[in-house]
Amino acid sequence: MSSALLFTSPPPPTPSINRSTLSFAAVTNFPPSPDKLGLLLDKSSSIRHLLQIHAALLRHGLHQHPILNFKLQRSYSSRGRLDYSLALFNRTLNPNIFFYTSIINAHALHGLSQEALFIYTQMLFEGVQPNEFTFSSILKSCSLEHGKMLHSQVIKLGFDSDLYVKTGLVDVYARGGDVGSARLVFERMPEKSLVSLTTMLTCYAKHGELKEARLLFDGMVKKDVVCWNVMIDGYTQHGMPKEALVLFRRMLAAKARPNEITILTVLSACGQLGALESGRWLHSYMQNNDIQVSVRVATALIDMYSKCGSLEDARLVFDRIYYKDVVAWNSMIIGYALHGFSQDALELFHEMCRIGLRPTDITFIGVLGACGHAGLVKEGWSFFNAMREEYEIEPKIEHYGCMVNLLGRAGQLEEAYELVKNMKVEPDPILWGALLGACRLHGNLELGEKIAEYLVSHNLANSGTYILLSNMYAAKGDWEEVARIRTLMKDSGVQKEPGCSSIEVHNRVHEFLAGNLKHPKTKEIYEMLEAMNGWLKAHGYTPQTEIVLHDIGDEQKEQSLEVHSEKLALAYGLISTQPGTPIKIVKNLRVCSDCHAVTKLISKITGRKIVMRDRNRFHHFVNGSCSCGDYW
Repeated sequence: MSSALLFTSPPPPTPSINRSTLSFAAVTNFPPSPDKLGLLLDKSSSIRHLLQIHAALLRHGLHQHPILNFKLQRSYSSRGRLDYSLALFNRTLNPNIFFYTSIINAHALHGLSQEALFIYTQMLFEGVQPNEFTFSSILKSCSLEHGKMLHSQVIKLGFDSDLYVKTGLVDVYARGGDVGSARLVFERMPEKSLVSLTTMLTCYAKHGELKEARLLFDGMVKKDVVCWNVMIDGYTQHGMPKEALVLFRRMLAAKARPNEITILTVLSACGQLGALESGRWLHSYMQNNDIQVSVRVATALIDMYSKCGSLEDARLVFDRIYYKDVVAWNSMIIGYALHGFSQDALELFHEMCRIGLRPTDITFIGVLGACGHAGLVKEGWSFFNAMREEYEIEPKIEHYGCMVNLLGRAGQLEEAYELVKNMKVEPDPILWGALLGACRLHGNLELGEKIAEYLVSHNLANSGTYILLSNMYAAKGDWEEVARIRTLMKDSGVQKEPGCSSIEVHNRVHEFLAGNLKHPKTKEIYEMLEAMNGWLKAHGYTPQTEIVLHDIGDEQKEQSLEVHSEKLALAYGLISTQPGTPIKIVKNLRVCSDCHAVTKLISKITGRKIVMRDRNRFHHFVNGSCSCGDYW
């Protein structure tokens, strides 16, 4: 892959600026012209120039000139010196509505909503009447509570029909999560601008009301790149990456040019799906269309390639970033950890520290995850303690989760349980689930029952809680308890998440559930399954029927194992791709031990590299072995 136009290179030298028209002499010629000073303010390019002009205004008694004073205030705030702008405003005699609106808008744009409200209150106290631009400005950053108060004033003063004010109100309700009120204000607008449409679209997409969002989106006559981004991101953020990719292709067909936000969102969707071909195509699209790859985009590429199973591409991207920030290092460390290449992850961490970059809490999630995948208990404790003692980073629940996973998988269940009981933050169901999973892995039914009872009594139990406990009883052959747990699960309205495996072939993602019969090539897939069974038996494979936790016969258990979603995806990969090419599969749950054993053997029989991403990590199957070393 060519490195041309790929990654952030050294910045070009700063061009020299012709300062002749903005020199101090230019603003101190006597007598100064207000028009000339106003022109200089419009053209000023730095705070130094503004200070020179400000000095000239003071020297020649023009500091209270309404137009020049107003322009100077606005120029200070637009260049990030809100303190200068506010100081100037406070020295302005009898500021009118335009001065008030400008300073309120400046504070709102900087996210200083409380300060903006204080100035607004001061304005009302001084008897200055707000106008539609005042409301449009102050609504930009105010809270839902204050927005409701302002809404009543909007109605009282007769600005409730103004397009910009109503758009601001929609935004306030949307940001506050009051979708119903946002919809009500939006629907009562007599006309709707592209901005108001986009605001409501963002509201729907952000809060997961994707059907309403799509109806609104499809009905929009004019769509800019922001609209496309909002809808694509809505699908990506709410677990619908396939729909996000389909919409992105439609965006390209509509000749809408994607920007950096589009690229970041689509790369995230590719990563969720494990759609490597689509991700590579997007990478090529950026190169062919001269889209600059910033550090932010390069980091997203690393994340995408890692999640899609190609660490080689991820490392290639990483090495080509000229100025690597800590986020880029974190992404590569987490990529190595995700694939079980723990030593590579730890070496990269030490290299990052050697060059002087300070690790963040995200860095330690990657490092502790790497220790967990390799069973490095001593090293894990060392990193965990160093967070607080050496780097002054207080461990978050994610770091405790990594430690519980590390200790639990290593069989140190009591130590993991003590850590959970004594942690400073409140443990969540995910953390308890990790410990419960370790109990199931090591057959510690007593501790598992204690944890499950706690979760159920505190209304923290989810489907995983019931399934793990049920599986523990089934492993012991206690079918009465299995039936009791499943009845309890049904009565609680909790549903088991079905296992699903996907595989990307020719830029299209194919999904399979266990026993799936709906795929167009079902006949060919099941014929391949029969062939695979023959290969496996010839190599001495015996189905692991003990993992089928149902009270049924051995023959039925074998049949159940044969149609697991991973095996269906693998069979489809074998019939749909060229011999010798790698096969990449994504599983939404943890891969079962039988499918793991089968995939190892198939990789040896076919001479294929098979990469499988399950809920916990990546497995690289090559010539009968797995990168996890059967520790996962």
